[in-house]
Amino acid sequence: LTNKLLTKSDGKKMGKTAGGALWLDAEKTSPYEFYQYWRNVDDADVEKCLALLTFLPMDEVRRLGNLEGSAINEAKSVLAYEVTKIVHGEEEANKAKKAAEALFGGAGNTADMPTIAAETGRKLLDILTAGKVFASKSEGRRLIQQNGLSLNDEKVKDVDYILQESDFTDGEAIVKKGKKKYFKLVK
Repeated sequence: LTNKLLTKSDGKKMGKTAGGALWLDAEKTSPYEFYQYWRNVDDADVEKCLALLTFLPMDEVRRLGNLEGSAINEAKSVLAYEVTKIVHGEEEANKAKKAAEALFGGAGNTADMPTIAAETGRKLLDILTAGKVFASKSEGRRLIQQNGLSLNDEKVKDVDYILQESDFTDGEAIVKKGKKKYFKLVK
């Protein structure tokens, strides 16, 4: 059995060695993160991914692939949902889609967001590293120093920030890693 190598629009292959490993195992890449990966593929890669990775009819793949501007987001959502459904099942795909729509659509429902147990009085960096948000503390430090981490929409500036009771609303706090990865801290 052979298959075409999956490459990005710039000609580079998609995969672990190209950076940004994406795992099929839910323990290594949660269904939500998996969904978000496909939701954020480059516009130019959407049609190829739909054709190679889903069971959608080719007429629908071409229709979605021809969308432009903000309409391409519909195609990206379909891609993310369909691939997540194949890999993790319909229930997990629905949860991931619902969580993403809540976050990015402003609905605010965090029920299906990746969740990390947290305690006040501990370093945020330690909590997030233990929760696998960061592969290592050094990765977390770099991200904080580059203003790439937010807690409840406020940039985290201190790599030694201690989680406070005031950081939680109704027992939850929201962490944003980079531009598009969200996690819920719960006490």
